[in-house]
Amino acid sequence: MKHSLTTAFLLFFTTFIHAQNSDKVTLDSLLIWLDSHIKIPSDSTAIANNSYRAISLSKQIKNQDALAKTYGYLVTYHKDYSKLDSAFYYVEKLRDIHLEHKNDDQLAFTYLKWKDLLMVKADYAEATQTVYKALDLFEKTNNQKGIAECYTAIGDLKYYERSYAEGVRWADKAIAILERLDAKEELANAYRIKANDQLFSTTDLEQALASINKSIDLYAELGEYGIPMMASINWRGNIYKYMDRYDEAIADYEANFDNSTKMGLERYLIPSLGNIGHVYLLQGKYKEALPYNLQAIDIMKKTGRERNLWENYMHVSNIYESLQDYKLALFYHHLYAQAFEEFKDNTIHGLETEAQAKYETGQKNATIYFQDEKIAQQQRAKALYIVLASLLAIIVFGLFYYYKKRQHKNNELSLLNLKLDTKNKQNELLLKEIHHRVKNNLELVKSLLALQSAQLEDSATKDAMMASQNRVQSMGIIHQKLYQGENLGSIEMKDYFLNLGEGILDTFDADAKVKIECAMDNLELDVDTAVPIGLIVNELLTNALKYAFPKDGRGNILISLSQSTPELLTLRVADNGVGKVVGMAPRGTGFGSQLIQLLTQQLDGKMMEDHENGTSILFQFKTKPAA
Repeated sequence: MKHSLTTAFLLFFTTFIHAQNSDKVTLDSLLIWLDSHIKIPSDSTAIANNSYRAISLSKQIKNQDALAKTYGYLVTYHKDYSKLDSAFYYVEKLRDIHLEHKNDDQLAFTYLKWKDLLMVKADYAEATQTVYKALDLFEKTNNQKGIAECYTAIGDLKYYERSYAEGVRWADKAIAILERLDAKEELANAYRIKANDQLFSTTDLEQALASINKSIDLYAELGEYGIPMMASINWRGNIYKYMDRYDEAIADYEANFDNSTKMGLERYLIPSLGNIGHVYLLQGKYKEALPYNLQAIDIMKKTGRERNLWENYMHVSNIYESLQDYKLALFYHHLYAQAFEEFKDNTIHGLETEAQAKYETGQKNATIYFQDEKIAQQQRAKALYIVLASLLAIIVFGLFYYYKKRQHKNNELSLLNLKLDTKNKQNELLLKEIHHRVKNNLELVKSLLALQSAQLEDSATKDAMMASQNRVQSMGIIHQKLYQGENLGSIEMKDYFLNLGEGILDTFDADAKVKIECAMDNLELDVDTAVPIGLIVNELLTNALKYAFPKDGRGNILISLSQSTPELLTLRVADNGVGKVVGMAPRGTGFGSQLIQLLTQQLDGKMMEDHENGTSILFQFKTKPAA
């Protein structure tokens, strides 16, 4: 009986060990398969099923490393298949494992995966905070590859904050480390991020094209045509688009569209569709562009990936306006304005979060530094006590106290400068945002006037509506120049006059018969002076186009603005039209003339008219130059 029990126990133990070994072999095979398929997904069902089998086996044989690796695969899988709720669930599971085992490196890489999910949701504020958590851990373990990946991630976030030049600098820092480590896959991604920021930070687009081609070459060298390669090819299409190389751009977008369709990755259709539509829009092919942008909007709303939804709304609004469907143009303009507000709010919140994260990191590093420095000084002081007399020890203590006090003062100044710099950037961004919102509101008013005008039949009323649209446009251009320019306090008037003239010529469909010239040097004026002068020029250009060139007559209009002294501005608007006919009653309602007189008084100016060889009107204003 005793022999039988022993034999049964040995048989059970042998079977158990064999089962354990068999499970381990099966688990290793599953992990190898997942590793080779996760980046180029072809069978989503097989990826999911094998991942769940790997989780079950990992738990059964208590293999935490395999379990963590499988959770990581599932995060990538669910992100690529637009299942963000599941992706966030598994990234939290992954974080908990690494927290429990105090694995700082793997925890940091988990935070980078978390950042990717937050970027898909366009939550840039939380993404910024998450990257700095990862960077803090990598610096703690001196993981150079991890530090470089954090630099790349920060460069990516800078793109969405529109801090493009700063994004290039972060990408270059990452590239320097990754080239030294020969980490080709991460290096390819860093070059792509650099190209993203270069597209808007330099006028030499060949630099951006060289960076993105470097990224594509590295992926090709690795033998991959997966999602990272597709992202680089899509961005090369964007660069071609901005270089007006439209055929090459569409070729890249269509290649990605075909591969996304084959892989069943619906969300990766979004950039291809939106960009093909944008290229057709740039070429004036409005009917061809419309279905692409509408399909992109539909997929964005369906998958919840609304990061660039505002941009597609804007394109669709512009398309409908060009097709003269003002009702739908206004509808999509409202959607664009709402989506862009959310995008800007997220961007501003991201800046605040990043500044706070940097501040907290700096505080902690400063604390560690002073603690280490204090220990070192104490050890040196102890050695001096042994070797030297008490008097020398007192002197050393005094020098140490002075050093600490000076370092503390320097640290306070550095923190103060950081706070001031952050506050200045926030204020500048907010001021630009105010000008942008004012410009959007003026565009909305102009669209409403156009919509109302289209329903009118009385010609006099329609003319009044058109004049009101031009006045609103003249003010809108000023606010557009303010948020697009570097100087938020002044307007460059020559460029403004050229933009204003083009808009008015387009309104009267007079581009072919009348030429507007600006014979003046570059001159900047403050907003309070530029707005009334812009309205005056708007009225004079409108009157000239209405009355100076009758019966499709051709001619020229000359605008000049000069500042002979800091307190004196001279404005002249002249045309070579028919001039003022003696004895003819004034035309129009007279509102424009009243407006010119009121604005001239507002600027403490005077007006002189000359009707020989056309009409020439000269103004002299007493004012001050822009700050």
